[in-house]
Amino acid sequence: ELGKRAPRWIRDNEVTMCMKCKEPFNALTRRRHHCRACGHVVCWKCSDYKAHLEYDGNKLNKVCKDCYHVIIGCTDSEEKKRRGILEIESAEVSGNSVICSFLQYMEKSKPWQKAWCVIPKQEALVLYMYGAPQDVKALATIPLLGYAVDDTPRSADLPHSFKLTQSKSVHSFAADSEELKQKWLQVIHLAVRGETPEGQSE
Repeated sequence: ELGKRAPRWIRDNEVTMCMKCKEPFNALTRRRHHCRACGHVVCWKCSDYKAHLEYDGNKLNKVCKDCYHVIIGCTDSEEKKRRGILEIESAEVSGNSVICSFLQYMEKSKPWQKAWCVIPKQEALVLYMYGAPQDVKALATIPLLGYAVDDTPRSADLPHSFKLTQSKSVHSFAADSEELKQKWLQVIHLAVRGETPEGQSE
């Protein structure tokens, strides 16, 4: 269907990095462009291709490298490089997750920041953190097995917060509501013991 019908455009605020080369966007150097064939948000380097799109009366349109190769029928000889653990697309895992939502996140003495957090079904013992729901690469992953969970916030913490600690590493999270916090804790309490929500241990 590529080029035959208009794509669903991913909104600019749903990504923090180019969906092709994974370079982070910033205000100065990385303007956001949309591939007119797949609707992905890409940087200028990855949108430097043009192809005739059927849905737009066969006019030449800006497209990303991947769509360009598909539309002109040239196969990319490069084998898709094996994806690293962080290179699992957020949308891919969010659609098949035990739980996913925005949480506030703080590490060491850094300020709180908003992160899209996902625990995928096929890896129910790992917490993936993304900058935004459509990002194509995780900022970090936390293997939950063996962490201690502390769910009593100190007065200095944000409301509805909880901590994961293991030897010297401490990860603080805060949910938007007590209900959401309890949902996360339910899944995390299982994961730190090596159990998954279906009840079978991995």
